[in-house]
Amino acid sequence: MSVPASALVPTHQQIALIGAGPSGLAGARNLQKLGVTFQGFEAHSDVGGLWNIGNPRSTVYQSAHLISSKRTTEFREFPMPEHVADYPSHTELSRYFSDFADHFGLRQHFRFNTKVLRVEPVTECASTLWRVSVDAGGGRIETADYKGVVIANGTLSEPSMPRFPGFFDGELLHTSAYKKASLFTDKRVLVVGAGNSGCDIAVDAVHYAKSVDISVRRGYYFVPKYVFGKPADTLGGKRPLPAWIKQRVDALVLKWFTGDPVRFGFPKPAYRMYESHPVVNSLILHHIGHGDIGVRADIERMEGHTVHFKDGSARDYDLVLCATGYKLHYPFIDRTWLNWQGMAPNLYLNIFAPGFDNLAVLGMIEASGIGWQGRYEQAELLARYFKAQADGKPQAAVLKAAKTGPAPDLSGGYRYLKLERMAYYVNKDAYRQAVREAAAKLA
Repeated sequence: MSVPASALVPTHQQIALIGAGPSGLAGARNLQKLGVTFQGFEAHSDVGGLWNIGNPRSTVYQSAHLISSKRTTEFREFPMPEHVADYPSHTELSRYFSDFADHFGLRQHFRFNTKVLRVEPVTECASTLWRVSVDAGGGRIETADYKGVVIANGTLSEPSMPRFPGFFDGELLHTSAYKKASLFTDKRVLVVGAGNSGCDIAVDAVHYAKSVDISVRRGYYFVPKYVFGKPADTLGGKRPLPAWIKQRVDALVLKWFTGDPVRFGFPKPAYRMYESHPVVNSLILHHIGHGDIGVRADIERMEGHTVHFKDGSARDYDLVLCATGYKLHYPFIDRTWLNWQGMAPNLYLNIFAPGFDNLAVLGMIEASGIGWQGRYEQAELLARYFKAQADGKPQAAVLKAAKTGPAPDLSGGYRYLKLERMAYYVNKDAYRQAVREAAAKLA
């Protein structure tokens, strides 16, 4: 086995890369390709991030599958095998990331079972070194200064747990604690939130629970996984339509295939399609139509086992499971350094901290259809930037200047809802075009 370059290069000439999930692996591969020396850190014992269900920080459950198809999600450099399902399970995805790491020899670049505790600038100048402290195991804390830091520890690990007025005498959990459908056996279950995880889990519960309800505060657009026998996200032209046309056309097509969710008890969406993340699940409507799942209003308060809803109704439950999403969580770095504003860091192209030359985040994007290739392109831009800096190319200075603003419009003409989970949402076409153009200027 070859010795990684990081073993031979002083840390102050290396990039510290945090995380070995999909974004971290994309970062590692692109830094490796360009010969940018880096040291990876991963708190778990292996790669895969949340898709490795054995990882204590993983929030996937036994029935979890991709909501986008494999061909629109995979790394283009490393396609998934033909035998992998259209919508792979977490087991197939964990294997995919393991194979990706093996194929490109990425594991040797990571220190596993090594948790990053603190990241801070050594000085306040833009070109500062970064002091990184890690727990190397056995209570041994190690600290070293690095040329730069790339944060790629994911966005779906810190639960966003609501607080309800009153008290509940049953089980009150977040979906991050859910692993097996046997949890629901013989229980009256209420799932709070009808996002993709909430709908998946409500469908799981149908086969075990005494009863299943789902509480919603807004309307949703439900997208089937298959249209005309093909994965829905593989259809459509190669040239993106203007936002207003796509919204009208796709909303009409949805009504042909799924009907109007309002007739099942969902509120009418107070926003247009794609202004919030659509729900890729038609089984939820199937089970609601068969009486297996009831749709309830937003929660007003709790009292014992009784949940009171804002429409004046009430019902008793044994288990309330909150599918209320996740918060951005970078606990090892002060928010100031990431230019945190409001609900999320304000980063150039959702990647670069404007105040520093060598501080960046990978994977802080959400977009319908962005796939892991979108994260890979982030990493490609990042690696080219670091390489251009190291080589003293003038193109690096151009990107440094661009980071200070004004920021490009990444919305694609859509007016996204002002929600915490939408704070770093982008339009995939506008975003990928902006990232590719920036990368091309550094080639």
